[in-house]
This record gives sequence, C-alpha cells and structure tokens, in this order.
Amino acid sequence: MADRKATLQIDGQSIELPVLSPSAGKDVVDVRSLGKHGYFTFDPGFLATGSCESKITYIDGENGVLLHRGYPIGDLATQADYLEVCYMLLHGEAPDEKQYQDFRKTITKHTMVHQGLHNFFNGFRRDAHPMAMLCAVTGALSSFYHDDLDIHDPDQRLRSAYRLIAKIPTIAAMAYKFSIGQPFVYPRNDLGYAENFLNMMFSVPAEDYEISPAVAKAMDRIFILHADHEQNASTSTVRLAGSSGANPYACIASGVASLWGPAHGGANEACLRMLAEIGSVENIPKYIEKAKDKNDPFRLMGFGHRVYKNMDPRATVMRESCHEVLKELKRDDPLLDVAMELERIALEDDYFVEKKLFPNVDFYSGIVLKAIGIPTNMFTVIFALSRTVGWVSHWHEMMSEESQKIGRPRQLYTGHTQRDFKPIKK
Repeated sequence: MADRKATLQIDGQSIELPVLSPSAGKDVVDVRSLGKHGYFTFDPGFLATGSCESKITYIDGENGVLLHRGYPIGDLATQADYLEVCYMLLHGEAPDEKQYQDFRKTITKHTMVHQGLHNFFNGFRRDAHPMAMLCAVTGALSSFYHDDLDIHDPDQRLRSAYRLIAKIPTIAAMAYKFSIGQPFVYPRNDLGYAENFLNMMFSVPAEDYEISPAVAKAMDRIFILHADHEQNASTSTVRLAGSSGANPYACIASGVASLWGPAHGGANEACLRMLAEIGSVENIPKYIEKAKDKNDPFRLMGFGHRVYKNMDPRATVMRESCHEVLKELKRDDPLLDVAMELERIALEDDYFVEKKLFPNVDFYSGIVLKAIGIPTNMFTVIFALSRTVGWVSHWHEMMSEESQKIGRPRQLYTGHTQRDFKPIKK
C-alpha cells in the first residue's frame, strides 16, 4: 500500500512519510511516525485526517457516490430491504435467502425488551425529549446483559449488535408513547421491520393501526438511506468510545448523544422549522431572495450538503418515496405545499442549479415523516434508529482489529506556561 513516500522538510530535518493508496478515493499521507520526531499534526474537526481504516462505506462527495460494502445506495434502496442492508453492513456481503431468513428471525426474536426496562421510563418527565430517553435507555441495556459483554468474543459482539438493531425501534416507539401518555405497544412477530415500528408508534389498544404499503416502503427507505455515512461525528464518537473497551450499549448511547446535536442529526427537523417560518406558498419568492442575499442570515435548510458537491444520491431515491406517500395519504397541509413548491424552484432556478443546491435526503425525509404523522421531536430518534446498524458495524469492525488502540487526540496548547502558585491568603 505504501509504494511512495512524502517528504516533510522542517527545521533542516527531512522526515519521510509513507503514502497509502486506498481501494477507492484519495491517497493518504501516513503521519503516525511524526511523534517520534517531536511533531504532530493540527487539524480541528479532523477535516483532513483519516482516523481509521474501514471496509464498510465509501463516499465520493464530488461525484455524488455512496457505496455500502461496494454496493451503490440507489440499488440498495430500490432492490433490498433494511434488514438485508443490516446483514450486509455487519457481515460484509449481501445475504443469500437462507442467511436472510435466519437473520430476520433472529432480529424478530430480539425485538421485545425486558419488562424491567419499562420502569426506566417512569423516571422521566412527560415532556422529556425522546432523544434524552433513547440515550439513557440505550445505555441502560448493558445492565440487562452484563453477563454477555465480552467485547473480545466475536459471537458476543454479534449478539449485542443483533439486540441493538432489534430493540432500538421498540425503545424509540416507547419513548414516543410515553411522551404522549399512551400505553406501550409490544412488537409483533408477524410484521416486517418497518411495519412493526409503525405499528408500535401508532396503534392503540382501542383499535389497530392500518399500515399503508406506501408508508411502510417509505419508512424502510428512510432506514436504509440513513443506515451509515462513513466517519461522521456520531460514528467517530462510537469508535472513540469503543476504543477504550466500553461495552457496546454505552458506545451506541454515545452515538445517540452525538447525533442529538443540531449540526448533525437535526437537519430534517430544521427543514420543517424553516417551512413553518416560510408559512405559505405566497411567501416563497421573498424567502428565495433572502436565501440569495449573502448579508441576510436566513438559510434554506435541506438544500445542498457538506459532503456532496453534487446531487445527494440518497435524495434521488427519497424523492420518489416522498411523492408516493403524499399521493397515497392526500394530506391537506400548507407546509407540504410549501415544500413541493420549494423543490420545484430549486430544481429549475439558475441560482440553485449553478451552486448545486439540490434538495438533499433530509429535505425529503422530513416531509415524509411529517406526512406520516411523526412529530418533529421524533425525527432525530428515527435517524438514530436507522444509524444503529452503521454504528455497531463500525464498532464490530474496530474491535476485530488486533492492533486496536485507545483514541488519544493531541492538542495545540496555547495557555499559560509554568508559573508559581500563591496560596489564597496571600
């Protein structure tokens, strides 16, 4: 991998650094040996630093490419279901029919949570944010499986991964039900993954919830399109927590906490707030002009992407499901009208086209979730539910490496140098 060398000249010293070539993407300068020469790199936000080696997900933002284990996201979202993608992310290859059915049965078997876990919710206020409940209860899972937490045992790691994939939808739905004062709904083994989640969210003892195939399909696609996204903030948080040897439930809870930040997991929620601010179709021209004005603080949320400098490949698929759901449900909602008009303008207006400010996956998924009837404070919870498989896949991959080391970033210290301390009385 390191056929070439980069040479760093500093203070008359010449330091050779290996240049590593990945299977796809840009070459990487290996700076690990800098420390023994008395130097280290400074890269706030790790924008130019590779923190690990991984075989799970590849992103080419310039060309709008997203691959999971080499498979294009568009193919997965249109030809596979979420559990197929889960198996593939965890195991490296797409399952055959028997592997898929066995995996599906295993996940289904684990969807129920221990009855004692129900008691945790009684400690929360009714107005607690669902992400606060999800973070706390996910971490608490380790107290129910404390005898099955050997992170160096591949079988125990996979069992933990399966439990998390199976139980997070149940916990997410419980958080929602608790927040609205309704009884918890138990999972049903006769339903698929997305259908089961929708049923736990919306059914009540008085009547069953009728699951629309179009809604279930859209929900499954939302899960797939958010399953993993390489070394983002929350995935890196999971890896950093895991590097210390923390148990998998604590690691995934740390990912939930990181995702909760509005700069990361709150994008589709921010998109809905923006639509509410615009209010009606008649106000759109005014807000379009505000968005084009560099001196105006208003920004159109859900357009463009930090990683993708072209069309977000996930948005192409989500757009199709978005229109299917709106057609199926026939929702009379002025905000959905605003969203559709904004989409039309963004795809036709020269300003947006030239700057490649296309609607991204958060724009469409936010509209779908609102149309389904999911409140905005649950949007990030569903993101976390979807991303759990990505987090555990990266955690499992990292723990499989014999050379795994605890994460310990360096810093550029700019504080006081050594000075004398005076007792308070002097």
